[in-house]
Amino acid sequence: MKTRILVLDPIAAEGIAMLQADSDFEFEERHGLKGDDLRKSLAEFDGAIVRSGVKITAESLEGNKRLKAIVRAGVGTDNIDKNAATRLGIVVMNTPAGNTLSTAEHTFALLLALSRSIAPAYQSLCNGKWDRKSFMGTQLADKTLGVVGMGRIGREVASRGQAFGMRVIAFDPFFSDDQAVKMNIVKANTIAELLPKVDYLTVHTPLTDETKYLVGMKQLDQLKPGIRLVNCARGGIYEEAALVEGLNRGIIAGVALDVFEEEPCAKSPLFGMPGVVCTPHLGASTEEAQTQVAIEGIQLLMNFFKTGEIRHAVNVASLDPKTLEALRGYLDATYRLGLMMAQWHSSSISSCSLNYRGEVADKDTKLLTSAFCAGLLEKAMADDVNIINAELLFRERNIDLIEHRNRELGAFSSSISAEVLGSGQTVRAGVTVFGNNMPRLISIDEYRMEAYLDGHMLFFTHYDVPGIIGKVGNVFGKHSVNIGQMSVGRIMQQPGGLAIGVLNLDSRPPQVALDELMAIEAVEKVQLIDLPPAGVLPPWLV
Repeated sequence: MKTRILVLDPIAAEGIAMLQADSDFEFEERHGLKGDDLRKSLAEFDGAIVRSGVKITAESLEGNKRLKAIVRAGVGTDNIDKNAATRLGIVVMNTPAGNTLSTAEHTFALLLALSRSIAPAYQSLCNGKWDRKSFMGTQLADKTLGVVGMGRIGREVASRGQAFGMRVIAFDPFFSDDQAVKMNIVKANTIAELLPKVDYLTVHTPLTDETKYLVGMKQLDQLKPGIRLVNCARGGIYEEAALVEGLNRGIIAGVALDVFEEEPCAKSPLFGMPGVVCTPHLGASTEEAQTQVAIEGIQLLMNFFKTGEIRHAVNVASLDPKTLEALRGYLDATYRLGLMMAQWHSSSISSCSLNYRGEVADKDTKLLTSAFCAGLLEKAMADDVNIINAELLFRERNIDLIEHRNRELGAFSSSISAEVLGSGQTVRAGVTVFGNNMPRLISIDEYRMEAYLDGHMLFFTHYDVPGIIGKVGNVFGKHSVNIGQMSVGRIMQQPGGLAIGVLNLDSRPPQVALDELMAIEAVEKVQLIDLPPAGVLPPWLV
């Protein structure tokens, strides 16, 4: 029986030709489907390819017993309900590299348009004027370009900036010192450090809690006067109201947007303002990019059905149910360990090592390592990260990854410890699993303790003197933040020296509470780390 492929959106002819040329496949093009028509159609096919026009919802997948794979011919998979697909065992894949060059080129097209007032100058000509004085530009050479996000697109933009004689400063939590030196790029340790130094700023990150309003009202006074900002990544990374304010106050000289907080966007206070040029999400709208994502997308489907290969998966792990069940608790623990260490380290990472000790050393530690990588990368990547693609994304970032196994039992029947290095900082932590599914933190840096590895975790290091715990409790009581669990640990179990407290809080504390903790005498460091609630698993593990 032939494998049936459903083409839900128009794709480049080269992709269709691949399906026509392979006798193992048959396909149909059914464009613009929705509602019941979409649900019934998806139930007739083994695989589907979609762009951004059709939305594959949980309702459209309901009761589907046949569909095995969905490919998004492009990067963003917001139009596919990945959780629903995962529950049904449907692999969702995308084509992350296909539009890299086109988006990088569009970024630079907007950057040049800002610098030389291309759009208003042409409009002036259309209005019958020959006005050279009103459109004095600025050259790119010897200017400083700031790049936030050094993934595929960010690196291409940086190299184009260097070709124009620009200095490049970049921020990315996984951009190492060695990589910066090799690329002749200055590495910023924080976005706040970068903002006052750059003449142009471009962003190439996902839209997350950390990147939303990366430039907003609060950042206007940090910007270098006369800065020009470009966004071809995701709407909402810049606060559009702040851009208007910055333009009106003369802080910002130019704004170029290809993406918006709400799309489609046909009306904005930015439209028509001096120094603004905008396009309707055209970053990947080139013939070459659309051809490439079509070819890559069809190839992904063909390889999946012919050989079982899964590449660029964004939702699920290729595991049989028995193996998954046996590893579920450890996968959750290592994933949470990665999430925690990304926040505890909070800077560029160059290498990681994992040590599996005891009974866990005989399990599939490669999958556990991938789960750790998925947690470590989750908040820093534009791509959806899971145990299928996490290690590959690690390698692409040139992060060294080392794995050790020791079958000798330690204090626990099984334990997993990790060490993360980068930017002159080294952090360590260890976890274990109680029962089948209760992950516990058993060490952090030199401290030993036993703490729940979930929810809002507040870490505070302090000198082990009387009264500290009471003062901390008073602060949270004052701000109506309940302490659910508490654990303490010492270095070498020595009283009077440095110690650590780990609190599991029922709600996220306000910043003023954290400031009050830091003001307590003998408290050295306060850090809030957010993890999923107990029992909440990542979509690829459900």
